[in-house]
Amino acid sequence: MKKFGKVAVTAMALALLAGCGSGNGKGDKDGGTQATDSDGNKKYTAFMAVPGSEVPDDSRLNNVFAEEFGWRVKVSWLTGQTAKERIGVMVSGGEYPDIVDASDGRSAMIDAGAYVPLEDKLDDYPNLKATLSDIQWEKIKADNDGHIYTIPQFAQKDGTVDTATSYGGEAFWIQKRVLKWANYPEINTVEQYFDLINKYLAENPDTDGQKNIGFEILSDDWRYFCLENPPQFLAGYPNDGAAIVDPDTMKAKVYDKIPEAKEYYKILSEQFEKGTIDPETFTAKYDQYIAKLSSGRVLGMIDQGWNFQSARDSLVSQGKDELTWAPLDLTLDENVQPQYREGGVLSTQGGIGITTSCKDVDGVLQMWDDMVSEKGMILRNWGEKGVDYEVDDDGMFYRTDEQWVNWKDTDYVQKNSVAFGYMPGYRGYLPDGKNTILPSEQISEFRKTLSDIDKEVLDAYKVDNWTQMVRLQDPIQPWFPIYTERNKWTSSDPAGIASQNMQEVKMQWLPKVIMGGPAAYEQNWEDYMTAYDSQIDYKAFEDTLTKEVKRRVEIEKELEAKVDK
Repeated sequence: MKKFGKVAVTAMALALLAGCGSGNGKGDKDGGTQATDSDGNKKYTAFMAVPGSEVPDDSRLNNVFAEEFGWRVKVSWLTGQTAKERIGVMVSGGEYPDIVDASDGRSAMIDAGAYVPLEDKLDDYPNLKATLSDIQWEKIKADNDGHIYTIPQFAQKDGTVDTATSYGGEAFWIQKRVLKWANYPEINTVEQYFDLINKYLAENPDTDGQKNIGFEILSDDWRYFCLENPPQFLAGYPNDGAAIVDPDTMKAKVYDKIPEAKEYYKILSEQFEKGTIDPETFTAKYDQYIAKLSSGRVLGMIDQGWNFQSARDSLVSQGKDELTWAPLDLTLDENVQPQYREGGVLSTQGGIGITTSCKDVDGVLQMWDDMVSEKGMILRNWGEKGVDYEVDDDGMFYRTDEQWVNWKDTDYVQKNSVAFGYMPGYRGYLPDGKNTILPSEQISEFRKTLSDIDKEVLDAYKVDNWTQMVRLQDPIQPWFPIYTERNKWTSSDPAGIASQNMQEVKMQWLPKVIMGGPAAYEQNWEDYMTAYDSQIDYKAFEDTLTKEVKRRVEIEKELEAKVDK
């Protein structure tokens, strides 16, 4: 799935004047045909097929990067279309920005030959190559016919220490004020979760004169994962996304038909009838969902943290931290060990690439190399010394209270930042080995980013940061995450057809079984399963994934042996 940076201070990127045309994609380091601005800085264009915030071309750090490195890049974001729709338009026209993260449209870009293979060029850009290990680069090539078309931006290099303090993965989220009201109870199951929400609603029906909403389930387009994928977590499996995989047999199995699925949706049916679940939840568009969360009225939801970051930022900027949410890794049975938090995941079928319309491929690679250099990583994440951060006598970076206040202000962030959230990068520590990449992950600084309610929640649950609220998957299997295999399937493949039919059946039937109420639940579930079995060749789906699971296990063994030599 898509993954974002955590907070405004961590989600910095470029948005500068554009310049792109068609070309053969070969490029050279001098990039003689690349457009430049009046100061001689090279100008590039980029498109990210996800929603994002525009940053002024003349923001302070945009200008600093241009002065320091000699390039500018204009980043555009997805609006009003799905990723597949927007990428489809690009492919039809045959013209592209210099740089594209196609998200769900990546396979269309690959099929159209729209990306320039990069595997023969990476050795010339040591900073960029060092963002992943040799075996990780080999895994990408192994899954892409020997090529590196796109570079995953959110992978954690093998052996990197996890310094994350905020949680951007999937969870059942609950407002911090609800936890405080209940004196910070232990919540392990879905039943306990809804019991708390309903008790709070009964005594606190309104916020600022508007009716509180107990629970939201985002179901808009590809984001319907909030509706359909919880059974895998509730059964104690990690986010493989497409199926659950038995680690002993290495067989993939759809999670739509497991007992936990039927039990979970029955609970949702009961909660919908009670009025706990928003009656508009299955028809709301993403922007409507974000608007409701931003109002502070939504007590809980199932979602991935990156997916509602803008709502959180809005509430924090208003000083309404108690209306933001804490993550919970729930199951149906307290004896089941949850595995919500992902380890270092390498998506071999995703990332950012350089298109065949780019006239200066090596110029873009040099830009990326600059971005992930020590100087580039400091600028894009910490900012300018003396303006955005300070350095103590021991060489440790820190921010003053005033600097932290500035970087919580959304207006300040827009005027001063860059938006490198979807450009290549890495996590953990800077090359000095003591300062973290992200200010919010610096141990001495993390508590400074917290509001009083944040500190109270963490202290009550005896954890140091938000990631510790959610248990880590263990172990990380060679096939994880198996959902990336779906990116290879076409509309003519049996598994691809099954996948599309599966999406359509679930989007049609899951709202029905939930809204139908407890009295009709058994019949509605039976009808859903009948439609599922008759319209989906899920055996072809499972068999294809099982074959891929076993292939990845063998590839892992081969690559480890190859790298060890």
